[in-house]
Amino acid sequence: MMGKFQPDDDLIRRLAALLEETGLSEIEYEANGQRVRVGRHQAPVAGWAPTAAQPVAAPAPDAAEAVSADAITSPMVGTVYTSSEPGAPAFVKVGDTVNEGQTLLIIEAMKVMNPLASPRAGKVTRVMITDGQPVEFGEPLLIIE
Repeated sequence: MMGKFQPDDDLIRRLAALLEETGLSEIEYEANGQRVRVGRHQAPVAGWAPTAAQPVAAPAPDAAEAVSADAITSPMVGTVYTSSEPGAPAFVKVGDTVNEGQTLLIIEAMKVMNPLASPRAGKVTRVMITDGQPVEFGEPLLIIE
């Protein structure tokens, strides 16, 4: 059994500064089997005001989730695009059969376009995002059965 995880205060401060610098709402860092996630949370009031960055406990890998096991989730925080450019057909739509490695969508993070490849072959049964929508790490994007 591993010892109790002791987060590095300096690392958390650097991650919080990176959040502020980049405008991201959440950042996660993993090394040596230990993970630290730092996020900014919005106050539930009219308008937007960032609060101080706070460490957020990562869910246990075996935690029960309400999301389908067939869901493809976002590997990062960013903006999702369903096609290669405005006006172009979507990479995939409900009913499409996809192959492993096929591009499903693009996630823009820090001005870098990151294609999301299908981890497996199957049929797209649900698309849970819209073009240009901001997404969070771990957010379900679509379901491939």
